[in-house]
Amino acid sequence: MSYPTLSVDVTDRLAVVTVDRPEARNALNRQVLADLRVALDALREDDRVGVVALTGAGRKAFVAGADITQLRDDTLRTGLDAEMQRLFDDIEAFEKPTIAAVNGFALGGGCELAMACDIRIAANSARFGLPETNLSVLPGAGGTQRLARLIGTGRAIELILTGRFLEADEARQAGLVTSVVTPAGLIAETRAVADRILAKGPLAVRLAKLVVRAGMDTDQRTGQVVERLAQSLLYTTDDKREGAAAFLEKRTPDFQGR
Repeated sequence: MSYPTLSVDVTDRLAVVTVDRPEARNALNRQVLADLRVALDALREDDRVGVVALTGAGRKAFVAGADITQLRDDTLRTGLDAEMQRLFDDIEAFEKPTIAAVNGFALGGGCELAMACDIRIAANSARFGLPETNLSVLPGAGGTQRLARLIGTGRAIELILTGRFLEADEARQAGLVTSVVTPAGLIAETRAVADRILAKGPLAVRLAKLVVRAGMDTDQRTGQVVERLAQSLLYTTDDKREGAAAFLEKRTPDFQGR
């Protein structure tokens, strides 16, 4: 499928979704949000896809926030509808692993989009920030919650209240991103991480993501009950038997997702 504001490339089970509005630094307007939702729905059902990566066109911006020209017309109803927040919640809960390949500015909604992904890899030119208070609004697409969970409450409050940007290395040190590479190596590193994930048992990958996410919203004891049930389910699968057999036979496993 083709999209007005996105390009989608599927190669060797990795789908790279590129927000393609370089003239607007890939800002998120309503068309981008609609296109992302349709594209992700299609990729969810596409058996050729095992991992989804999100990035931005060009090297200047991953996504430089929401489209301010539309912000001027936002109302109480817009805030309550929370279209962007709901989409990012769906990305966080997406069944397949997601990687944000951050190639430049990830500000406001762009930073929130990256935080909704499972893994964040940054070019050394990337910058992260939640500068919404400059406009007398707040990070309303999950930013106040996800940033605190990723880097701690105190640091998150400081960044949100001041609107200060994090350079890529500081973002890595804070735990916001997992690795920093050159801009030229960003997609190659994303491909390498995806390949490592794709080599694992697909049912185990899906359930591991689900258990970690569910555990963040509850106490440790309850999280471990969810973990125990997920592990028990995996013990019944063909993939578990194949994984054990391949290890003992010193060969590469052939997982079928059963």
